[in-house]
Amino acid sequence: MGIVPRTIPFSSLNWSVMEYRCEVTTVVGFVQQVAVQYVRHGYWFYVPGMVPERKDPRGIDRKLIAKYGIGVSQKERCRRKRAGLANMQYIRHGQFFLLLATHGRGDFFSEEAGQIRDARRTPIKFAGYAIAHRNGRVCVRIDQMTFEGLKAYFVDLACRRSANSLAGEFASIRFVPYAPIRQQLLAIWRAVNRARSATGYEHLPIGCVPWRRPIVKPFEYAAWPSVERPA
Repeated sequence: MGIVPRTIPFSSLNWSVMEYRCEVTTVVGFVQQVAVQYVRHGYWFYVPGMVPERKDPRGIDRKLIAKYGIGVSQKERCRRKRAGLANMQYIRHGQFFLLLATHGRGDFFSEEAGQIRDARRTPIKFAGYAIAHRNGRVCVRIDQMTFEGLKAYFVDLACRRSANSLAGEFASIRFVPYAPIRQQLLAIWRAVNRARSATGYEHLPIGCVPWRRPIVKPFEYAAWPSVERPA
């Protein structure tokens, strides 16, 4: 789903728009920023969009940031909150972007009526992740369809690969182990060991499962650091 922003002359954009950082270089950084910095702090209302291939993504960034007055200081955000106005964030990775808003009054709710989703009810889905706000906390999971496919893949390999080969497969899993994802990966690990037990193969150790979440700088390019595992 794409959003067609109003055309705003580049000369009318203020300096805060130019300083606002919105382009994330990695999937890991995008998920971290959305979950930890935005959804966690009440930016529950969102509209996803795709920049058309023929469009300049950074031009779309500038237009949307200016249209909704997103590039403002923290002091201005606090003033808006006290006045009952919604605050907004904008973030993009490649062609995919999100507009996010808090509770309050604002043009976003009228301009995007019919497209707005609530992360407390409908998870934000991106690159196989599902980001939601449940029971007062942020929840980052592998989305159900992706999880089921990943589990089926590992169970299919369980008795056709050596323990070392399967451990390598677990190490190559691209999902960052947020707590709910760790539980999903443990479910896959248990399913693999059940299949291996049934045919007399040795179990995979718990150390195969990625355990600690790396912290990245979302707006800077950096390789994903290795993930620590329990001893």
